Amino acid sequence: MSDEEAFAPAFRSGTGPGGPLNALIREDLSGYSVIDLKERIGALEAEIVRTRTMLDSKQSGRSAAEALFSFKGS
Repeated sequence: MSDEEAFAPAFRSGTGPGGPLNALIREDLSGYSVIDLKERIGALEAEIVRTRTMLDSKQSGRSAAEALFSFKGS
């Protein structure tokens, strides 16, 4: 299984096979200028930070809920 195939389900989730994330990873970049590519990288890096922040928030919330519900009194 290729890396693209391994990641494809996450990109398609909720968006279908023709969704925007799936299109993003298949987009032909050959027509972009160096400046365009650098701007694209900056935008994608900012999106990664935003996504990781949300992931951390959700994981913290889940950890707190698990701690609350697994608490056993003495």
